[in-house]
Amino acid sequence: MDKVPMTAEGYTTLEAEIKNLKTAERPRIIKLIAEARSHGDLSENAEYHAAKELQGITEARIADLEDKLSRADIIDVSKLKGSQVMFGATVTLIDEDTEDKVKYRIVGEVEGNVKEGKISITSPIARALLGKTKNDVVEVSTPGGGKSYEIVKVEFK
Repeated sequence: MDKVPMTAEGYTTLEAEIKNLKTAERPRIIKLIAEARSHGDLSENAEYHAAKELQGITEARIADLEDKLSRADIIDVSKLKGSQVMFGATVTLIDEDTEDKVKYRIVGEVEGNVKEGKISITSPIARALLGKTKNDVVEVSTPGGGKSYEIVKVEFK
C-alpha cells in the first residue's frame, strides 16, 4: 500500500466530503429508491435504475475516499522551508511566451484543482518544477505544445 501525500487542508476537505456523502447524499438516495419502488414494477422503472446507479457511484466514491484517507501521509507545509520547489511549495511563474504571471501550490493528487491554483505533484508542470529554484527556466510539455516558465518565487505557506 502506497502512502498518499496530502496537506492537512486536503485531508480535512476529504473528511468533509465523506461526511457529506454519508449524512446527506446517502439518505437522499435512499428516499429516491423508496419513492421509485412505490411506482410499481422495478424491471421497467427508469427512476429506480437511475437511483440504484447513483447509489453505486456514491458508495464507490466513499470507499475510494476512505481508502485514500487510510493511506494519507499528511505533510505539514508550515514546517517546510528552502529555496527548492518540492511538495507544498507555492511557486510563482512567468510564462515566457505571454509574460503572464501564475501562482501554483504543489499538492497531493487528490487535492489538485487548477481553478484554485493547486496542481497535483504528479502533473507535468509540477514534475518539471520539482527540485528547481528561483530564476530557473522550466520546459513543460502540454497538450497544446511546449511551454516555458521562469520561476519567480518559491515559498511555503
